[in-house]
Amino acid sequence: MDYRKTAQELLAAVGGKENVTANMACMTRLRVGWADHGKLDLERLKQVEGVLGVVDANPVQIVLGPGVAQRVGSEFSLLTGLALGTSKTLDSENIKDIAQKNKAENKKKHNGPVQRFLKRIANIFIPILPGIIAAGLINGLVNVISLANPALNTQWWYSCIHTVGWALFAYLPIFVGMNAAREFNGSGILGALAGAFFVPNDAMPLLAKVKDAVVLMPFTNKAFNAANGGLIAALIAGIFFAYLERWIRKWMPTIVDTFFTPLLTVIIGGVVSVLILQPIGALLTNAIFFVLNFVYKYLGFVGGYILSAGFLPLVALGLHQALTPIHAMLNDPAGPTHGINYLLPILMMAGGGQVGAGFALYLKTKNKKLKRITRDCLPVGILGVGEPMMYAVTLPLGKPFVTACLGSGLGGICASLFHLGAISQGVSGLFGLLLMVPGQQLAFLISMVAAYVGGFIVTYFFGVNEDRINEVYGEKS
Repeated sequence: MDYRKTAQELLAAVGGKENVTANMACMTRLRVGWADHGKLDLERLKQVEGVLGVVDANPVQIVLGPGVAQRVGSEFSLLTGLALGTSKTLDSENIKDIAQKNKAENKKKHNGPVQRFLKRIANIFIPILPGIIAAGLINGLVNVISLANPALNTQWWYSCIHTVGWALFAYLPIFVGMNAAREFNGSGILGALAGAFFVPNDAMPLLAKVKDAVVLMPFTNKAFNAANGGLIAALIAGIFFAYLERWIRKWMPTIVDTFFTPLLTVIIGGVVSVLILQPIGALLTNAIFFVLNFVYKYLGFVGGYILSAGFLPLVALGLHQALTPIHAMLNDPAGPTHGINYLLPILMMAGGGQVGAGFALYLKTKNKKLKRITRDCLPVGILGVGEPMMYAVTLPLGKPFVTACLGSGLGGICASLFHLGAISQGVSGLFGLLLMVPGQQLAFLISMVAAYVGGFIVTYFFGVNEDRINEVYGEKS
């Protein structure tokens, strides 16, 4: 594939350089922010070589597959002049005009405030994802080495890789605060300062570990626990800093804006973060863990079924990346689960249901075009890239998408009963074997096969409608 040519064709289809407000590449998708939806040519986008699917949103999500998304994204960013993961600032008049133009479009697409907020949360964490994946895998490798030969703990190279794996999670609140401030149109460095309030540091009296703390907080008369609230507190603080900075800049005289806007933002934001936002973050974090623990422990296999069967709609809308902060909390070695993410293996089974549905359609349909498309989508689906099957096959047909969801729940049940745990995130399908806790690989394979079987059976008997297939794909045998 000529990545530069693909990037040029994509740029033309989204309305040219002037219509691009942001670009970002995640594992499988290029996300392009647009100024005017009317300039997008979605059908032209779908026809570009290498495009596996398109999600109409802001940013518009162009599914390209693993590896390809990053390479095309790099070329795309060179053409737009915007570095990957950044956006350009629009003046106030442009913003008003664009808001009026897009208001009706958003209503038509039922792009509600919750959906838009989740997309912004995804935008905050997607740039951090490569680091989370690498650090998680390194921590898993460190655990294996430590169990195999504890004597290696004193070796310099072991200490080196151990530190690399630890550093990302130790300072993750800083990166989250920085990206949160940027996403909400604030200064990234001020957001990083907001996140720094939630990184324990024995050299700072306020940030020292609770047992060593010498500073007591007002109202509670207890020590400030920097780790309490974690990523959620850092996320809220970064967003708050962005809004605070913008508000101060509105009334601050231009001549002193450079000095006093960041100063007041940090002082006011810091006090509010420590006294108010940290307790809120801690409350939300505890609530998230309570819900997950309830679903996992008390609902058991029923919870596994619900989580697996309900995940694909989030992927279809591109909202699954909003779960990244939850996965990051679960993969944190210093967190309550000690770095073992028991949610991710259950959600991985959703892709297995899609693969099973693809096999069912391939075997039962007489439509040659659908057979050809399904045959091309199955290999990458097995390896964890489900977008081609979803956008080219199951979603256009409708019913197979539902049966794939229902069938995938069987894999979710198995993953729950086997108590599968992941040490990192970022890949799925058979590549998920790399993420499993050592010794759980066979149980993961059994669970994935169960998802294949579930998706196959439900789709084969209830999801194949030949009339609908011929209506969508047009070619009859």
